Amino acid sequence: MNPGLQDRVYWLEQLDTIARPVLSTLAARQLKATMPISGPGQDRSPYMHLEAMGRLLSGIAPWLELEGGEEQECVFREEFRLLARESMDAGTDPKSPDYMNFSEGYQPIVDAAFLAHAILRAPDQLWNKLEKRVQLNVVTCLKATHSRKPAYSNWLLFSAIIEVALYRMGEDWDPMRIDYALRQHEQWYLGDGIYGDGPQYHNDYYNSFVIQPMLLDISETMLGLHMEWDLMKPTFITRAKRYASTLERMISPEGSFPPIGRSLAYRFGAFQLLAQMALRNELDEAIKPAQVRCGLTAVMRRTMEIPGTFDDKGWLRVGFSGYQPDIGESYISTGSLYLCAAVFLPLGLAATASFWQGEEAWTAKKAWFGEGFPIDRAL
Repeated sequence: MNPGLQDRVYWLEQLDTIARPVLSTLAARQLKATMPISGPGQDRSPYMHLEAMGRLLSGIAPWLELEGGEEQECVFREEFRLLARESMDAGTDPKSPDYMNFSEGYQPIVDAAFLAHAILRAPDQLWNKLEKRVQLNVVTCLKATHSRKPAYSNWLLFSAIIEVALYRMGEDWDPMRIDYALRQHEQWYLGDGIYGDGPQYHNDYYNSFVIQPMLLDISETMLGLHMEWDLMKPTFITRAKRYASTLERMISPEGSFPPIGRSLAYRFGAFQLLAQMALRNELDEAIKPAQVRCGLTAVMRRTMEIPGTFDDKGWLRVGFSGYQPDIGESYISTGSLYLCAAVFLPLGLAATASFWQGEEAWTAKKAWFGEGFPIDRAL
Protein backbone atom coordinates (compact mmCIF):
# COMPACT_ATOMS: atom_id res chain seq x y z
CA MET A 1 0.00 0.00 0.00
CA ASN A 2 1.08 3.58 -0.67
CA PRO A 3 2.80 4.73 2.57
CA GLY A 4 0.72 7.88 2.45
CA LEU A 5 -2.52 5.91 2.52
CA GLN A 6 -1.13 3.79 5.36
CA ASP A 7 -0.52 7.03 7.24
CA ARG A 8 -4.07 8.15 6.51
CA VAL A 9 -5.43 4.95 8.05
CA TYR A 10 -3.25 5.59 11.11
CA TRP A 11 -4.46 9.20 11.38
CA LEU A 12 -8.08 8.05 11.21
CA GLU A 13 -7.41 5.50 13.94
CA GLN A 14 -5.99 8.24 16.15
CA LEU A 15 -8.92 10.52 15.37
CA ASP A 16 -11.26 7.75 16.47
CA THR A 17 -9.28 7.17 19.67
CA ILE A 18 -9.34 10.85 20.62
CA ALA A 19 -12.79 11.89 19.41
CA ARG A 20 -15.06 8.96 20.18
CA PRO A 21 -15.18 9.27 23.99
CA VAL A 22 -16.21 12.92 23.69
CA LEU A 23 -18.72 12.74 20.87
CA SER A 24 -20.32 9.42 21.75
CA THR A 25 -21.06 10.45 25.33
CA LEU A 26 -22.13 13.97 24.34
CA ALA A 27 -24.45 12.70 21.61
CA ALA A 28 -26.01 10.48 24.29
CA ARG A 29 -26.28 13.53 26.57
CA GLN A 30 -24.00 11.96 29.17
CA LEU A 31 -20.82 14.03 28.82
CA LYS A 32 -21.19 15.91 32.11
CA ALA A 33 -21.90 12.66 33.91
CA THR A 34 -18.96 10.87 32.32
CA MET A 35 -16.01 13.17 31.55
CA PRO A 36 -13.41 13.07 34.33
CA ILE A 37 -12.46 16.34 35.99
CA SER A 38 -8.72 16.92 35.91
CA GLY A 39 -6.34 19.85 36.02
CA PRO A 40 -4.06 21.40 38.59
CA GLY A 41 -5.95 24.60 39.26
CA GLN A 42 -9.40 25.65 40.37
CA ASP A 43 -12.42 23.59 39.38
CA ARG A 44 -12.85 24.06 35.63
CA SER A 45 -15.99 21.94 35.35
CA PRO A 46 -18.17 24.92 34.32
CA TYR A 47 -16.07 25.29 31.18
CA MET A 48 -14.50 21.98 30.24
CA HIS A 49 -17.41 20.45 28.32
CA LEU A 50 -17.64 23.32 25.83
CA GLU A 51 -13.84 23.23 25.63
CA ALA A 52 -13.93 19.59 24.58
CA MET A 53 -16.70 19.99 22.01
CA GLY A 54 -15.48 23.21 20.41
CA ARG A 55 -11.82 22.27 20.16
CA LEU A 56 -12.44 18.75 18.95
CA LEU A 57 -14.92 19.77 16.26
CA SER A 58 -12.66 22.58 15.06
CA GLY A 59 -9.92 20.04 14.37
CA ILE A 60 -11.99 17.37 12.63
CA ALA A 61 -14.36 19.71 10.76
CA PRO A 62 -12.56 19.67 7.37
CA TRP A 63 -12.68 15.88 7.39
CA LEU A 64 -16.38 15.93 8.24
CA GLU A 65 -16.91 18.28 5.28
CA LEU A 66 -14.98 16.10 2.82
CA GLU A 67 -16.93 14.06 0.27
CA GLY A 68 -15.96 10.78 -1.38
CA GLY A 69 -13.16 8.34 -0.75
CA GLU A 70 -12.91 4.69 0.24
CA GLU A 71 -16.21 3.13 1.29
CA GLN A 72 -14.96 2.18 4.74
CA GLU A 73 -13.82 5.73 5.46
CA CYS A 74 -17.09 7.16 4.11
CA VAL A 75 -19.12 5.00 6.51
CA PHE A 76 -16.84 5.99 9.38
CA ARG A 77 -17.09 9.68 8.44
CA GLU A 78 -20.87 9.57 8.23
CA GLU A 79 -21.00 8.09 11.73
CA PHE A 80 -18.95 10.98 13.05
CA ARG A 81 -21.00 13.56 11.15
CA LEU A 82 -24.11 12.34 12.95
CA LEU A 83 -22.32 12.24 16.31
CA ALA A 84 -21.06 15.80 15.74
CA ARG A 85 -24.51 17.20 14.95
CA GLU A 86 -26.11 15.32 17.83
CA SER A 87 -23.37 16.66 20.09
CA MET A 88 -24.03 20.24 18.98
CA ASP A 89 -27.71 19.69 19.72
CA ALA A 90 -26.95 18.28 23.18
CA GLY A 91 -24.57 21.11 24.05
CA THR A 92 -26.86 23.97 23.00
CA ASP A 93 -30.31 22.66 23.98
CA PRO A 94 -31.38 24.36 27.25
CA LYS A 95 -33.34 21.22 28.16
CA SER A 96 -30.32 18.94 27.78
CA PRO A 97 -28.39 17.67 30.82
CA ASP A 98 -25.28 18.51 28.77
CA TYR A 99 -26.34 22.11 28.04
CA MET A 100 -23.12 24.09 28.07
CA ASN A 101 -22.03 27.34 29.62
CA PHE A 102 -21.75 30.11 27.03
CA SER A 103 -22.11 33.13 29.29
CA GLU A 104 -20.75 32.69 32.83
CA GLY A 105 -17.14 33.64 33.40
CA TYR A 106 -14.83 34.60 30.55
CA GLN A 107 -13.66 31.19 29.28
CA PRO A 108 -16.81 30.61 27.16
CA ILE A 109 -15.61 33.30 24.71
CA VAL A 110 -12.68 31.02 23.90
CA ASP A 111 -14.54 27.81 23.28
CA ALA A 112 -17.59 29.32 21.63
CA ALA A 113 -14.97 30.65 19.20
CA PHE A 114 -13.60 27.17 18.55
CA LEU A 115 -17.16 25.98 17.89
CA ALA A 116 -17.65 28.92 15.52
CA HIS A 117 -14.39 27.99 13.79
CA ALA A 118 -15.63 24.42 13.38
CA ILE A 119 -18.80 25.69 11.70
CA LEU A 120 -16.76 27.85 9.32
CA ARG A 121 -14.61 24.85 8.44
CA ALA A 122 -17.60 22.56 7.83
CA PRO A 123 -20.52 24.83 6.93
CA ASP A 124 -22.50 22.12 5.18
CA GLN A 125 -22.16 19.37 7.79
CA LEU A 126 -22.10 21.52 10.93
CA TRP A 127 -24.55 24.23 9.92
CA ASN A 128 -26.67 23.59 6.85
CA LYS A 129 -27.57 20.07 7.96
CA LEU A 130 -28.53 21.04 11.50
CA GLU A 131 -32.25 21.06 12.26
CA LYS A 132 -33.68 24.59 12.36
CA ARG A 133 -34.29 24.21 16.08
CA VAL A 134 -30.62 23.39 16.67
CA GLN A 135 -29.50 26.27 14.45
CA LEU A 136 -31.53 28.69 16.56
CA ASN A 137 -30.01 27.26 19.74
CA VAL A 138 -26.48 27.59 18.35
CA VAL A 139 -27.09 31.22 17.38
CA THR A 140 -28.50 32.00 20.82
CA CYS A 141 -25.47 30.41 22.49
CA LEU A 142 -22.95 32.26 20.33
CA LYS A 143 -24.71 35.58 20.94
CA ALA A 144 -24.65 34.92 24.69
CA THR A 145 -20.90 35.58 24.59
CA HIS A 146 -21.60 39.25 23.76
CA SER A 147 -21.91 39.94 27.48
CA ARG A 148 -18.21 39.05 27.95
CA LYS A 149 -15.21 41.30 27.21
CA PRO A 150 -12.22 39.51 25.69
CA ALA A 151 -8.73 39.96 27.10
CA TYR A 152 -6.34 42.30 25.24
CA SER A 153 -4.51 39.45 23.56
CA ASN A 154 -5.22 36.68 21.06
CA TRP A 155 -8.66 36.62 22.70
CA LEU A 156 -9.72 39.47 20.41
CA LEU A 157 -9.77 36.86 17.65
CA PHE A 158 -12.20 34.73 19.61
CA SER A 159 -14.75 37.53 19.65
CA ALA A 160 -14.02 38.22 15.99
CA ILE A 161 -14.50 34.68 14.72
CA ILE A 162 -17.81 34.36 16.58
CA GLU A 163 -19.01 37.40 14.59
CA VAL A 164 -17.71 35.83 11.38
CA ALA A 165 -19.76 32.72 12.08
CA LEU A 166 -22.85 34.81 12.79
CA TYR A 167 -22.30 36.59 9.47
CA ARG A 168 -21.98 33.21 7.73
CA MET A 169 -25.25 32.12 9.37
CA GLY A 170 -27.10 35.19 8.07
CA GLU A 171 -27.50 36.66 11.55
CA ASP A 172 -26.83 40.17 12.83
CA TRP A 173 -23.09 40.59 13.37
CA ASP A 174 -20.73 43.26 14.63
CA PRO A 175 -18.05 44.32 12.11
CA MET A 176 -16.22 46.33 14.76
CA ARG A 177 -15.26 43.20 16.72
CA ILE A 178 -13.69 41.81 13.56
CA ASP A 179 -12.05 45.07 12.50
CA TYR A 180 -10.54 45.68 15.93
CA ALA A 181 -9.07 42.18 16.12
CA LEU A 182 -7.53 42.37 12.64
CA ARG A 183 -6.09 45.85 13.11
CA GLN A 184 -4.67 45.09 16.54
CA HIS A 185 -2.93 41.98 15.31
CA GLU A 186 -1.45 44.02 12.50
CA GLN A 187 -0.11 46.36 15.19
CA TRP A 188 1.23 43.37 17.12
CA TYR A 189 3.13 41.86 14.20
CA LEU A 190 6.77 41.49 15.23
CA GLY A 191 8.43 40.30 12.03
CA ASP A 192 9.53 37.07 10.33
CA GLY A 193 6.10 35.48 10.48
CA ILE A 194 5.43 36.02 14.19
CA TYR A 195 2.78 38.05 16.01
CA GLY A 196 2.85 39.14 19.62
CA ASP A 197 0.15 37.75 21.87
CA GLY A 198 -0.95 41.24 22.73
CA PRO A 199 1.69 43.99 22.69
CA GLN A 200 4.47 41.72 23.97
CA TYR A 201 6.33 38.80 22.38
CA HIS A 202 5.60 35.42 23.96
CA ASN A 203 7.83 32.49 23.05
CA ASP A 204 5.11 29.86 22.77
CA TYR A 205 2.92 28.16 20.19
CA TYR A 206 -0.02 30.60 20.24
CA ASN A 207 0.73 31.77 16.71
CA SER A 208 -0.29 28.24 15.77
CA PHE A 209 -2.82 27.36 18.49
CA VAL A 210 -4.95 30.43 17.73
CA ILE A 211 -3.58 33.54 16.06
CA GLN A 212 -2.65 32.70 12.51
CA PRO A 213 -5.27 29.98 11.82
CA MET A 214 -8.01 32.39 12.86
CA LEU A 215 -6.56 35.32 10.92
CA LEU A 216 -6.53 33.15 7.81
CA ASP A 217 -10.09 31.88 8.13
CA ILE A 218 -11.52 35.24 9.15
CA SER A 219 -9.98 36.96 6.13
CA GLU A 220 -11.03 34.09 3.84
CA THR A 221 -14.66 34.15 4.95
CA MET A 222 -15.03 37.94 4.92
CA LEU A 223 -13.37 38.43 1.53
CA GLY A 224 -15.12 41.09 -0.55
CA LEU A 225 -16.89 42.89 2.28
CA HIS A 226 -14.33 45.56 3.14
CA MET A 227 -11.33 46.57 1.05
CA GLU A 228 -9.18 47.10 4.16
CA TRP A 229 -9.72 43.48 5.21
CA ASP A 230 -9.15 42.20 1.67
CA LEU A 231 -5.78 43.94 1.53
CA MET A 232 -4.68 42.14 4.69
CA LYS A 233 -5.31 38.65 3.36
CA PRO A 234 -2.19 38.22 1.14
CA THR A 235 -0.01 39.44 4.00
CA PHE A 236 -1.61 36.97 6.40
CA ILE A 237 -0.84 34.15 3.95
CA THR A 238 2.78 35.19 3.43
CA ARG A 239 3.40 35.33 7.16
CA ALA A 240 1.58 32.05 7.74
CA LYS A 241 3.77 30.32 5.14
CA ARG A 242 6.84 31.53 6.98
CA TYR A 243 5.69 30.45 10.44
CA ALA A 244 4.45 27.10 9.12
CA SER A 245 7.92 26.54 7.68
CA THR A 246 9.41 27.31 11.10
CA LEU A 247 7.07 24.78 12.70
CA GLU A 248 8.07 22.12 10.18
CA ARG A 249 11.74 22.62 11.08
CA MET A 250 10.90 22.13 14.77
CA ILE A 251 10.03 18.46 14.22
CA SER A 252 13.08 16.44 15.26
CA PRO A 253 14.19 13.34 13.32
CA GLU A 254 12.54 11.27 16.08
CA GLY A 255 9.22 13.15 15.96
CA SER A 256 9.70 15.20 19.12
CA PHE A 257 9.43 19.00 19.27
CA PRO A 258 10.55 21.66 21.77
CA PRO A 259 8.50 22.03 24.98
CA ILE A 260 8.43 25.82 24.69
CA GLY A 261 5.93 28.20 26.28
CA ARG A 262 2.59 27.65 27.91
CA SER A 263 -0.27 25.26 27.13
CA LEU A 264 1.99 22.34 26.25
CA ALA A 265 -0.82 20.00 27.33
CA TYR A 266 -2.37 20.73 23.92
CA ARG A 267 0.33 18.39 22.59
CA PHE A 268 0.49 18.28 18.78
CA GLY A 269 -2.17 20.97 18.54
CA ALA A 270 0.99 23.09 18.40
CA PHE A 271 1.15 22.22 14.70
CA GLN A 272 -2.30 23.56 13.78
CA LEU A 273 -0.92 26.21 11.43
CA LEU A 274 1.35 23.76 9.61
CA ALA A 275 -1.61 21.39 9.26
CA GLN A 276 -3.83 24.21 8.02
CA MET A 277 -1.37 25.41 5.41
CA ALA A 278 -1.13 21.84 4.16
CA LEU A 279 -4.94 21.68 4.02
CA ARG A 280 -5.02 24.96 2.08
CA ASN A 281 -2.25 23.83 -0.32
CA GLU A 282 -0.31 26.94 0.67
CA LEU A 283 2.92 25.54 2.03
CA ASP A 284 6.15 27.30 1.18
CA GLU A 285 7.41 26.11 -2.20
CA ALA A 286 10.50 24.59 -0.56
CA ILE A 287 8.31 22.23 1.49
CA LYS A 288 6.68 19.18 -0.08
CA PRO A 289 3.28 18.14 1.24
CA ALA A 290 4.48 14.58 1.81
CA GLN A 291 7.27 15.71 4.12
CA VAL A 292 4.74 17.56 6.26
CA ARG A 293 2.62 14.42 6.46
CA CYS A 294 5.63 12.29 7.38
CA GLY A 295 6.76 14.79 10.00
CA LEU A 296 3.33 15.13 11.58
CA THR A 297 2.87 11.37 11.55
CA ALA A 298 6.17 11.00 13.41
CA VAL A 299 4.98 13.55 16.00
CA MET A 300 1.66 11.74 16.31
CA ARG A 301 3.31 8.37 16.86
CA ARG A 302 5.79 9.79 19.35
CA THR A 303 2.96 11.42 21.31
CA MET A 304 0.12 8.91 21.11
CA GLU A 305 2.14 5.81 21.91
CA ILE A 306 3.52 7.09 25.23
CA PRO A 307 1.94 5.22 28.18
CA GLY A 308 -0.33 7.37 30.32
CA THR A 309 -1.62 9.62 27.53
CA PHE A 310 -5.14 8.27 28.13
CA ASP A 311 -6.88 7.04 31.25
CA ASP A 312 -8.43 3.58 31.43
CA LYS A 313 -11.70 4.91 29.95
CA GLY A 314 -9.98 6.49 26.95
CA TRP A 315 -10.00 10.15 28.06
CA LEU A 316 -6.96 12.32 27.44
CA ARG A 317 -4.85 13.12 30.50
CA VAL A 318 -2.81 16.25 31.22
CA GLY A 319 0.69 16.02 29.80
CA PHE A 320 3.03 16.83 26.95
CA SER A 321 4.47 13.32 26.64
CA GLY A 322 2.37 10.87 28.59
CA TYR A 323 0.82 11.80 31.95
CA GLN A 324 2.53 14.90 33.39
CA PRO A 325 -0.01 16.67 35.61
CA ASP A 326 2.49 19.28 36.80
CA ILE A 327 2.79 20.85 33.35
CA GLY A 328 -0.86 21.94 33.29
CA GLU A 329 -1.52 25.61 33.98
CA SER A 330 -4.40 26.74 36.18
CA TYR A 331 -6.69 27.06 33.15
CA ILE A 332 -6.07 23.50 31.91
CA SER A 333 -8.80 20.90 32.24
CA THR A 334 -9.70 17.62 30.58
CA GLY A 335 -11.65 19.53 27.96
CA SER A 336 -8.73 21.83 27.12
CA LEU A 337 -6.63 18.90 25.97
CA TYR A 338 -8.77 18.27 22.90
CA LEU A 339 -7.17 21.17 21.06
CA CYS A 340 -4.69 18.48 20.00
CA ALA A 341 -7.29 17.52 17.35
CA ALA A 342 -6.13 20.50 15.27
CA VAL A 343 -3.40 18.26 13.84
CA PHE A 344 -6.10 16.35 11.92
CA LEU A 345 -6.96 19.25 9.58
CA PRO A 346 -5.25 17.66 6.54
CA LEU A 347 -7.72 14.77 6.69
CA GLY A 348 -9.92 17.27 4.87
CA LEU A 349 -7.75 16.59 1.81
CA ALA A 350 -8.86 13.72 -0.42
CA ALA A 351 -6.77 10.56 -0.25
CA THR A 352 -5.65 11.30 -3.81
CA ALA A 353 -4.05 14.63 -2.82
CA SER A 354 -0.27 14.93 -2.96
CA PHE A 355 -0.20 15.20 0.83
CA TRP A 356 -1.14 11.52 1.00
CA GLN A 357 1.22 10.29 -1.70
CA GLY A 358 4.70 8.83 -1.34
CA GLU A 359 7.20 9.35 1.44
CA GLU A 360 9.56 12.26 2.13
CA ALA A 361 11.87 13.11 5.03
CA TRP A 362 11.09 16.36 6.83
CA THR A 363 13.72 19.10 7.16
CA ALA A 364 15.33 18.17 10.48
CA LYS A 365 15.52 14.52 9.48
CA LYS A 366 17.28 15.47 6.24
CA ALA A 367 19.62 17.81 8.11
CA TRP A 368 20.68 15.33 10.80
CA PHE A 369 21.07 12.45 8.35
CA GLY A 370 23.45 14.33 6.10
CA GLU A 371 21.02 14.98 3.25
CA GLY A 372 20.61 18.26 1.42
CA PHE A 373 17.97 20.62 2.76
CA PRO A 374 16.83 24.18 1.92
CA ILE A 375 18.51 27.25 3.41
CA ASP A 376 16.25 28.94 5.95
CA ARG A 377 15.52 32.57 5.07
CA ALA A 378 13.70 35.27 7.00
CA LEU A 379 10.90 37.23 5.38
